[in-house]
Amino acid sequence: MEELNGTTRMHKVTMTNRRSCTINGVNDVLSFDIHEILLETEQGMLMIKGDDLHVNRLTLDKGEVDVDGRIDSFTYSESGGSSHKSESFLTKLFR
Repeated sequence: MEELNGTTRMHKVTMTNRRSCTINGVNDVLSFDIHEILLETEQGMLMIKGDDLHVNRLTLDKGEVDVDGRIDSFTYSESGGSSHKSESFLTKLFR
């Protein structure tokens, strides 16, 4: 896990009316389009699915992301030891 000022970042998801959410503890945005956003967080990979999804604010220094649109689901998967290897992530995704 990434550390900030000697402490682990807290991972928190705050959603309002399934139309907007703020996510803390984000290490990286791996991909996004209007139907799916894939984030690397302190708690593993997070896939957000829905319609008309937009990343409104991205502050990786603070680990914060704001998402707007119709949010249908959040799905977590464990990240491996080296979470920056896209091949190992894709292998895990299609299991």
